[in-house]
Amino acid sequence: MIYVQNISYTMSHIFFLVFVYLFMVHRYSKKKTLVICFLSYIFTTVMNQLKLNIFPGHPLFYLVVTLVQIIIAQLTGIVISKKRNSKALFVGLSASNYVLIGSIIASILYITTGSIILSVAGNLISHVGILLLLYFYIRNTIFKFCERDTERSCWEICLIPIFFYCCFSSIAFFPFTLYDHHENILVAIFLIITMLVSYLVVMRYMDSETKQVEAYWKNVMFGSYIKGLESQNYLTERSEQNLKILRHDMRHYSMMIDSLLDQKEYAEIKNITGRINEVINENKVIQYCENRIVNTAFITTAEQAQSLQIPMHLDVLIPRQIPVNEYALAVVLANLLENAVFSTKNATPSEKSIDAKIHCTDKYLLIDVENDCDQEILFDSSTGLPKSSRGKEHGLGMKSVQAFCDKLDGTIDCYCENNRFRIILYAKL
Repeated sequence: MIYVQNISYTMSHIFFLVFVYLFMVHRYSKKKTLVICFLSYIFTTVMNQLKLNIFPGHPLFYLVVTLVQIIIAQLTGIVISKKRNSKALFVGLSASNYVLIGSIIASILYITTGSIILSVAGNLISHVGILLLLYFYIRNTIFKFCERDTERSCWEICLIPIFFYCCFSSIAFFPFTLYDHHENILVAIFLIITMLVSYLVVMRYMDSETKQVEAYWKNVMFGSYIKGLESQNYLTERSEQNLKILRHDMRHYSMMIDSLLDQKEYAEIKNITGRINEVINENKVIQYCENRIVNTAFITTAEQAQSLQIPMHLDVLIPRQIPVNEYALAVVLANLLENAVFSTKNATPSEKSIDAKIHCTDKYLLIDVENDCDQEILFDSSTGLPKSSRGKEHGLGMKSVQAFCDKLDGTIDCYCENNRFRIILYAKL
């Protein structure tokens, strides 16, 4: 029996680390992450030798060592996770429950058959089978759930794996094992089924919530795009109307020019041609970049800035075809430029200005927005990004900017000096 326990514990720790490695969004490089997992495995293996082989039969020592192992194992998942929050803890706790299933199956097979080979084989097959099933069916759901930023904490979902783990441990491992009380085998089997059903419900909840958030941001993107199209359509209609008037008046301008030519009034002719050019330039639809969807974001915010008499200087280099989602980029630019307009509108007229440099090439994306600001800016302690002071309904724009940057594995830096706020987003493509 002691051989079965040793092999079962060792196998459980291996598959626990494999689960954590595969289902966590990593903070570090692949090499560094594997080193951290290996050190965790060495520690838990040494602890196993102490409680199973060197100091067997000491319940208090067994309990203390097991608690230390649990803490180290969960810390491993949190350390390698990109976002060290309740969602990362949930994944680590769920990994512990997943590997317990293999250990329980190994114990049941050994009790019913007395064969070490069948026990170890059943343990291995159950671990591999469950891992593959979870990897192909729920890994993407967990990734989306873990990567999404939310204001609401998710600590309550961690109670599900905690209570299941405590139930499994008390029934199958401590203070008495299934080897001591065979009557607990049926209870353990039904508990496994209950846990799997519960996790199925949780996964559906995660998937549903993730789809709702994705649908919300899609609506935001298309709403911003439609708003830009409306502005562009309005400008086009106004230009067409003014140019129709100009074409109608061209006959009169032509007659005036002919008359002035006969009178050799060349200065007046120059004034008339200047007026014609002025009308044409006033009704030209401004094109900030070649990409039409992204261009709508510039049109909308440029109108806002112009209505508030805020000078906006744009350095834009965006081709027609870009290597990022053009709708998402348009929303990000609209959010950043609208925030700049809102922050600048209360500044003194002599200090109002917005400078933006937006370049998107095949190799990189650079968004550099700088504006005057005469009010205090609050920064989020966890993300380093500015927080909205306009209430709960605001501040979603910066979250979309952060999510867009994370998807590109880019970086965001922002600061405020001498009443001048600047935010820079950079990503290699």
